[in-house]
Amino acid sequence: MQGDNSIVQIVKKALPAVVSIAMVQELDDFEFPLKKPAKKPAKPKKENRPSLPSIMLGGGSGFIVNDRGAILTNRHVITDLLGEYVVVMPNGQKIMAEILARDPIHDIAILKINPAAVISDAPLSIIPLGDSLKAELGETVVAIGNALGIFRNTVSVGVVSGLSREIQAQNEITHENSKLRGLLQTDAAINPGNSGGPLLNLKGEAVGINAAMVSGAENIGFALPINNAKWALKELEQYGRIRQPYLGVRYLAIDSELKHQFGLPVNYGVLVMAEPEIKRAQKQAIVPNSPAAKAGLKEVDIILEIQGKKITTEQTVNDLLEMCNIGKEIPIKILRNGQEKMLKFVLGEKTI
Repeated sequence: MQGDNSIVQIVKKALPAVVSIAMVQELDDFEFPLKKPAKKPAKPKKENRPSLPSIMLGGGSGFIVNDRGAILTNRHVITDLLGEYVVVMPNGQKIMAEILARDPIHDIAILKINPAAVISDAPLSIIPLGDSLKAELGETVVAIGNALGIFRNTVSVGVVSGLSREIQAQNEITHENSKLRGLLQTDAAINPGNSGGPLLNLKGEAVGINAAMVSGAENIGFALPINNAKWALKELEQYGRIRQPYLGVRYLAIDSELKHQFGLPVNYGVLVMAEPEIKRAQKQAIVPNSPAAKAGLKEVDIILEIQGKKITTEQTVNDLLEMCNIGKEIPIKILRNGQEKMLKFVLGEKTI
């Protein structure tokens, strides 16, 4: 009973900072507040649609993370860069939001509202950010959301049931596919009511952003690790944008299966080559004038390590590049014609 009381207090403290997000022209589609939408004709069914991945993304929630009005949500909630978005506060007040940044790699978006526009006698409520690296299997977590009155004040409780998961996900609105990595798996229900909202630990800190559910399965949900969002907020504050490291190379991740298929001498690292379908489109494995090209990388080289750290399926190229400083010289170990070789490249920037 004491644990239940703790969760109630966490929810009460967090709810004032959890908001709904929608495009302005979409607001009439929702019964919020107390406005009944006009009946729309049913959309025709699409025939011959290819089979889709079982992971479906939902959206609509977000949460305030600082007193300047910054809001974290899923990038797939903010599908239209040219669209205007409104934040619906827990009291029903609608406030126009500014899109500060979108990170498609980590599925994070950062919005901003003017704190002075909030009608409240109390200071702006915020949710503190925790450390997703400290999340432990079996740890109790609380997922909260507030999706435009349809699933308002959605709360679910569960445990962290998996760490560093990777999924192929699809946006249920745009049908856009994306690969999400490093996710926290939880059996707390993730649904359209709390997707984009916070996944909280028992300290009331956000350790994740609710992101995805497995269609047709029970007790399998995923949250984006909050440390990626903390990095994005830091990038935005320091540089005014989210920067992404850029190497300029296409590759295939090596595992035991790929080692056997290509007769490779190692079962880790990445093989420098374009994927077959990309190659048919006449895309090169090494992008001309890229950091990889300037470093002397060649097709069918195997990149083994970046800055002394081994590349594996759990510790990917992107993971390692994110630990490197853009504009700095980075050593890499490669395997070429059976011989190990050290190269150096200056990491470039891919601006989002």
